[in-house]
Amino acid sequence: MFPNRHRRSLFLVAVSLFATTSAQYHPIKDFCRRFGHQSAVVGNRLYIDGGLINWKPFTASSQNNTNVFLTFSDLDTETKGMPTLHANLSKNATVPSVNGGVLWEDSVNKRLYLYGGEYYQSSPTSFLLWAYDILKDQWDSFGPPTGTAAITPTSYGAGVSIPSRGEAYHYGGWFNNASVPGWGGTPLASNRLIKYDMDSNSWSNITGPDDVRRAEGEMVYIPIGDAGFLVYFGGSQDRWGNGTITAEPLDTIFLYDIANTKWYTQKASGHIPEPRRRFCGGATWAQDQSSYNIYIYGGSGFPPDTTGFDDVYILTIPSFQWIRGPYPPNSNVSGPYPKNMMSCNVVNNAQMLVVGGTYSNDTTNMCDVETIGGQHNMNLGEENPANALWAEYQPKLTTYAVPTFVMSAVGGRNTGGANIKAPISGFNAPDLNVLMTRKAVISSRTPTREISYPTDPNAGNGITSGTTQPLSTGAIVGISVGGAAFLVALLAGCCLFVRHRQKHYKEARQPVHPVPPSAWNSAHPSVSSPTATHASFTHLTPTYQSPIMLPSVPVWPPAELATDDNERYRNATARSKAESPANYKTDASTYPQPPQPSAPQTPQPSDPPTQSPLRAPSYSERDPRDPQPGAPYWSSSWSWSASLSPLPQQYGNR
Repeated sequence: MFPNRHRRSLFLVAVSLFATTSAQYHPIKDFCRRFGHQSAVVGNRLYIDGGLINWKPFTASSQNNTNVFLTFSDLDTETKGMPTLHANLSKNATVPSVNGGVLWEDSVNKRLYLYGGEYYQSSPTSFLLWAYDILKDQWDSFGPPTGTAAITPTSYGAGVSIPSRGEAYHYGGWFNNASVPGWGGTPLASNRLIKYDMDSNSWSNITGPDDVRRAEGEMVYIPIGDAGFLVYFGGSQDRWGNGTITAEPLDTIFLYDIANTKWYTQKASGHIPEPRRRFCGGATWAQDQSSYNIYIYGGSGFPPDTTGFDDVYILTIPSFQWIRGPYPPNSNVSGPYPKNMMSCNVVNNAQMLVVGGTYSNDTTNMCDVETIGGQHNMNLGEENPANALWAEYQPKLTTYAVPTFVMSAVGGRNTGGANIKAPISGFNAPDLNVLMTRKAVISSRTPTREISYPTDPNAGNGITSGTTQPLSTGAIVGISVGGAAFLVALLAGCCLFVRHRQKHYKEARQPVHPVPPSAWNSAHPSVSSPTATHASFTHLTPTYQSPIMLPSVPVWPPAELATDDNERYRNATARSKAESPANYKTDASTYPQPPQPSAPQTPQPSDPPTQSPLRAPSYSERDPRDPQPGAPYWSSSWSWSASLSPLPQQYGNR
C-alpha cells in the first residue's frame, strides 16, 4: 500500500506515537505525593490503586492528577528501609481510577475488589464491580450488584474485608456528583452498611447503628465474639441530610456483631482523640487475644480548625480505652506535619504501613519522601533496637508484642495477659459482657476456583512457586481484541504520517495532549508527557487506553535487614538519638522551624467554604546527617535529587 522506502519510517513513527501516548509518567520515578488512594495486602504484597497524585516537578502551580496505575510494594524485601516498589501490573482505562474508594482483598481466591470512590475531573459511570486477578494480572468485571438489594456505591466511606469468611463490608460514605451518575443535589452521606459475599457474588444492604448519616471514618475487623466484630468510629456526621458536616465524637464506638447481625454502641474512656476525618488505622491483637489494639494516625480537622493532625492514638478493646501514642512525645500537641487521606495496612499483625497522604500546612511544595514512594512504617510493638514506633520496615517481623504504653493501660506482659477487660464504667449493653470474652472461630475457607501459580519468578504477579496457570478463554479473546485494535490504530497513525510527513520531518514532535500552561514549571523543559488523568485517557483509542506496562524497577537495590527474633530486639540497647533513624527530638530551640502553614491543596467537596485558623506546629526537626547545624533538613546534601523531601530519615520511615 505504501512505497517500500516509507515502510520502515511508518513503523518507527507508529511505535514512537504509541510510546509518546502511553508513557505518561513513571509511577515510581516521577512520584511526588499520593492521597485518596485504595490499598490492600494479599500475601507478600501491598497493592496501591488509584487516588490522586502529584508528579515531579511539583510547584505551586502544579495540579492534582488522577493516578491510573496499580502498583505494589514487595513485603518480602526492603529498599532504603521500606518495602521495595514495583510498577509492572496491568490496568487499562476501562477500569475506573477513583479516589476515596476501597480495595477489598480476597487472599483465598487471590483477588482484589474495587468498590466505590469518586471520579476526578470526569463524570462517574454506572457501577460495575471490578476485580483484579492477582494470578493472571488482569482485571475482570463482575457486573452490577445482583440480588434484591439496591446498591449505590459511595465515596470516602469505611471498608474492610474478611477473607476467611469471604465477606466484605462498607459503611457510610458520600453520595455526590463525583460518585453517583446523574446526581444533581448537594452531597448526602449514607447510613447503611453494605455487605458483599465474594463466593456468591451477592449483595446485602444492612441498616446502620442508627439513622445518622456518616462518612470519612474508620472501620476495622477484630476476631472477638462468635464470628468477629466490625468496629467503626470517627469521621463526619451528616445529621440533616444536606451535606453539612459535623464531627463524630471519638468517645463513641460502634460495634457490629457479625454472627448475630446486631449493632452495639459503647462509650470509650481515656485520652479521647480530637474529632477527625479522613484518617487511617489498622488493628492488631496480643498473642493470647486478651487485648485488641487499633492504631490510628493523622486526619483532617473540622471547622473552624481544619488543619488536622500528625499524631498517633490507640483504642484498646475490650477495656475501650483511648491511649495517646508515643508520637509526638508531647501528649498535648500535634506534630508539625498534619496529614490526611493516607492509607494504613497492617502487615503480619506486627507493623502498619502508612502510605501517602496530603500535607495540610505545607508551603514548600515538598514531596512525600519520593525515594521510597511516600511509605512510612509504624512498628506497632516497638520491636526494633531503638524501641521506636516509627522505624524501618522489617520483612521478617511476624509477631506483635504489646508495647509498654498499652500495657500501662491494660496490664499484663508483651505477649498478652491483659487484666483490664471491661470499660471503666461498664459495658453499655449486657450482651457485650459475654461477647467480649470470646475468641471468634475462624474457619478454613475453600477457594472457589483453581489456585495455581506461575513458575516464572519474573511473572507480573510476583508469585514464584507451583504450577503454571493457562490463559482463560476470556483472556485469549481480550488479547485478540486488543491486538486488532492496536493494528487499527497503527494503520490510522500510518495514514496520518503519510499525509503530514513533510510537516513531521520539519517540526519537533509534540505530545498527543498539550500540557496546560499551569501544570508545569517552565524551568523544566525535559518534562514532555501530558497530564495522566482518567479524562485524558478516555480520548484515546482502546489500545492506547492502557497505561504502559512498566518494568519492575526497584527504587534502590534491595538491602535486607538482619534477621533477629523479637526478644532480641526487645532487649537490645537503644541507640542514641543522633544515631537512630527512627527517633525524633523535641528541642525547638536547637532545630529549625518547619514550613509555615498554608491552605490544603486537596479538593474537599463536602467542606464548607469557611477556612479556619491554622494549627501551629509544635516542634521542629533536623536530619542528624545534615553537615551544617541549623540548616533546614529539606535542603541538606543527602537528598538524592533537588526535589524537596518533607522529612529526614526518621520521619521518612513513618
